[in-house]
Amino acid sequence: MTTDLSIVNLVLQAGPVVKAVMLMLALASLISWTFIFAKFKELRLLLVVTENFETRFWSGIDLSELDSHISSGRHDKAGIENIFHAGYQEFSRLKDQSGMEPMHIVEGARRAMNGQYTREMDLIDNHLPFLATVGSTSPYVGLFGTVWGIMSSFQALGNMKQATLALVAPGISEALVATAMGLFAAIPAVISYNRFSTNADRLASRYETFMDDFTSVLQHHAHVKTTGRN
Repeated sequence: MTTDLSIVNLVLQAGPVVKAVMLMLALASLISWTFIFAKFKELRLLLVVTENFETRFWSGIDLSELDSHISSGRHDKAGIENIFHAGYQEFSRLKDQSGMEPMHIVEGARRAMNGQYTREMDLIDNHLPFLATVGSTSPYVGLFGTVWGIMSSFQALGNMKQATLALVAPGISEALVATAMGLFAAIPAVISYNRFSTNADRLASRYETFMDDFTSVLQHHAHVKTTGRN
């Protein structure tokens, strides 16, 4: 009599502990792929928004016009647009107050940008720790299921008078499926985490560079506002 060693049959024939491990790994993999697709779309959008915004910003457009365009509701603000909006709104509020020194106006705008920058990076980093956790722990969880399954198989063989490869193979195969599922969950999570972390670092660098450049622009505008000279 032949033994069905298909993946589906091996999963169905596994013991309760191994099945629980496989279910946990399958759920982790499903959630990981959901986060991967969502994060890929999010980061791609942020990179496009950054490119388009920087092109408009350095085109010489009036800052108030640019802020009005961003705030017009034609599209949801994202990433660098939110940083610019937060800084410019605070700059506009402070420069309309009497007795404000240019340095204080620019410092207030910079604080607003820093606060928005922190919020934007928190959004970018969202779900990345989960991918890192899945990537680092899934192989060990799968290995636990494999060890447990092999232990159960050898315990069952202990009650038999004669052990053959045909009797050992199904139990060991069932156990090894847990390791395979652990790797299936871990590998995409690790690859995606590394790629997303790289893209997040690129965005963070571009945001920081923009804030430095925008601060210099605001310093000039604040000086013109208070002295009346270009």
